[in-house]
Amino acid sequence: MTVIADNVTSLSQPDSFDEPTASVEVIETHISWVFLTDRYAYKLKKPIRYDYLDFTTLAARERNARDEVRLNRRLAPDVYLGVVPLNTAPSGKVCVRGSGDITDWLVKMRRLPGDRMLDVLIRNGRLQLADLDGFADRLFHFYSHEHSIPWSGAEYLQRLRQDVARNENFFCRRAPEGDLPPDAFDACAWQCEYLDSAGELLGQRAEAGRLIEAHGDLRPEHICLETPPVVIDCLEFDRQLRILDPVHEIAYLALECERLGNDRVGNHLLDRYRKSTGDEFDASLVDFYKSYRGCLRARLALAHLEDGVINHAEKWRRQARDYSALAIRHGANRAVGPNQSRCDR
Repeated sequence: MTVIADNVTSLSQPDSFDEPTASVEVIETHISWVFLTDRYAYKLKKPIRYDYLDFTTLAARERNARDEVRLNRRLAPDVYLGVVPLNTAPSGKVCVRGSGDITDWLVKMRRLPGDRMLDVLIRNGRLQLADLDGFADRLFHFYSHEHSIPWSGAEYLQRLRQDVARNENFFCRRAPEGDLPPDAFDACAWQCEYLDSAGELLGQRAEAGRLIEAHGDLRPEHICLETPPVVIDCLEFDRQLRILDPVHEIAYLALECERLGNDRVGNHLLDRYRKSTGDEFDASLVDFYKSYRGCLRARLALAHLEDGVINHAEKWRRQARDYSALAIRHGANRAVGPNQSRCDR
């Protein structure tokens, strides 16, 4: 058994923690394990490497853990309690802040009330739009205090074109597997056409200083509507992926809420954002960003099927189909000619 597997096994036991807990709930994500004790949550990064991250060394995992705490304290200042060592004693006993060598690092968080998470409230039909107002105020205050990122319009358009092409190329590679509906390619084609016809509109947002270092992964399961509301789990491992137009980030959240069956959240937040900031964004931007994000999320879901060990394959295929359907829906308001079916840029 590897050191990492030993650590995961040990952290599944209540006596591995430096505070009393009756039980430990273990949750595995794509890049982490999360251990929930009675009062806290501990996150352990997997020693993995992808094109966009490298956690294969102890030093890299410590650095990432410290970045995660620093960045997430922007929107959840009292949730992220710090970085704690995982020690292995000469006897082989593994403990949080124990004795012996440091074999890994964990992010320690205050455990949040599960019944106040936005995804839970939506699924249970208990969300009132007024519940979102405190969250909206905190989010928009955060946006207003982040420094603008000095990108040119050309740089911003290039990044969007590259991302759209990457999604479509991945879809082409997976097409023989039958994982996606054929009109998923129409969504990519519409996005390319939009970048051609409305490129000036998008470029103007970059030129006007609308791009900021945002949260990067604003999903309902990362939003807790306690008092005051908090937002956790920002995309900490790549600053470039956090550089976003706030309308893009809110549209992404709106898309995720639509997938859960609630399309009122996005409309409410976008309307509040417009009134709060005076940003009179063009409505077509929202459809573009939603379609773009739908394709991106479909690609990320299918990427799980190319991992060394495939778990829950049908779950990932179902997610990819759901996101593709949303991408298609939000791109359907523009016709794309037959010669615009590829993003060969």
